[in-house]
Amino acid sequence: MGEFQDFTYQNFKYKLYVPSKYKEDIETPLMVMLHGCGQDPDDFAAGTNMNTLAEQENFLVLYPNMNNLFNPSNPAGYNPFGCWNWFLDKNQHRGKGHPKLIFEIIEEVKSKYSIDSNKVYAAGLSAGGSLACILGVTYPDVFSGIGICSGLAYDAANVFFLTDPLAEDAKKSMEKGVPDPYVCGNSAFEEMGQFKKKMPVIVFHGICDTTVHPINGQQVITQWTQTNFLVEGGKGYADVTPTLVKGDIINGKSYTQHIYCDGSGEPLLELWMIDKMGHTWSGGNPNGSYTDPSGPNASEIIWDFFTKNQRHTNEKLDEKQVETPIEYSTSTLDDSSTEKPVELPVDTPIKPPVKTPGEISGKRFDDSLVITQDKSSTIMLDQSPDKMLDDSLVKASGISTDKTLDKSPVLTLDQPPTDVPKKKFLSNFLSKLTKKKRK
Repeated sequence: MGEFQDFTYQNFKYKLYVPSKYKEDIETPLMVMLHGCGQDPDDFAAGTNMNTLAEQENFLVLYPNMNNLFNPSNPAGYNPFGCWNWFLDKNQHRGKGHPKLIFEIIEEVKSKYSIDSNKVYAAGLSAGGSLACILGVTYPDVFSGIGICSGLAYDAANVFFLTDPLAEDAKKSMEKGVPDPYVCGNSAFEEMGQFKKKMPVIVFHGICDTTVHPINGQQVITQWTQTNFLVEGGKGYADVTPTLVKGDIINGKSYTQHIYCDGSGEPLLELWMIDKMGHTWSGGNPNGSYTDPSGPNASEIIWDFFTKNQRHTNEKLDEKQVETPIEYSTSTLDDSSTEKPVELPVDTPIKPPVKTPGEISGKRFDDSLVITQDKSSTIMLDQSPDKMLDDSLVKASGISTDKTLDKSPVLTLDQPPTDVPKKKFLSNFLSKLTKKKRK
């Protein structure tokens, strides 16, 4: 096994796991793990088995520790229960509070170890999951992937202790979700500013979570779908319809896996809803707190998600680096030559066609269940931003919702395929009608 070391940065403690295969002359990935309330780095490392996975896959793991003494000059950096204060405005912006602290600790780790800056990721549970979400928004230039377990969307709450000393606003969001996750998505896009980029995000949430209601899992996906949609140059509201939904059973525990693609049809977001699981780390080790040993192994799945998305990103960068044919002049060889410049052919690879959901399932998933999405319009005609749960998620996960909660009439799991052309026809018809009226 490697070394699990203790460090202190400006009176703030953190631990770092360095695998035995680490070499100073080779850049290595870094995973930032953010514990939940009532936990510490040792507890979280034991419960998630992340150090064991890091030893196998050869990456470093950073565990910032929120358990610190109260500092009168920085009340936003303290919590009596060891929770990350994701609900305070100071901790939701670049260059301030918790995000600034985590960034500076990462920089310190980079100064001591050889870290691959293109492979820095963050994941967390509960309050730590919410902070991981914030890090993806405030420092998108630093992180290449975010994992959120039982967390909330960006800007889900904004507590001012003088008027809300018990953080009731945060509790309300935890119990009922946010009023409009699209607003959270817009806020996240604005916060990214000049550093904006599409962010791969994977979400885990237990159906029976009574601490952070499972509606928050879907809202995190809605927020990031909207944020990534705006990064791509989209206008209005993004269509939060999963491209693929897969259901299965692991260790007697059923789950549904929802895959959401970006504008080019490539998988970018995933939502895992785990049946009969509460506020815990799925597939964790009972030696740590807030873990459920049964069900999908969240640590392995999150790491696999990060590495696959990173590989896809590298492939796209390689495509962009292919240049047009270069003209080479023979005049440099013989000044008296009157021949025309010789054009040497360059084999430019043909870009692969956009994969259909079925093709995607053949690469990463099985064909157990496929939901297609109408790409002709990014805004559903009858969708409004306050409709927070789509029918597909409700039917797939079995989440009980309030009867007063309106549902977006998106393509559901039991809707026959013949209804898709009708939606396309109606969308195209109304689009043409609108253009005629404008003329």
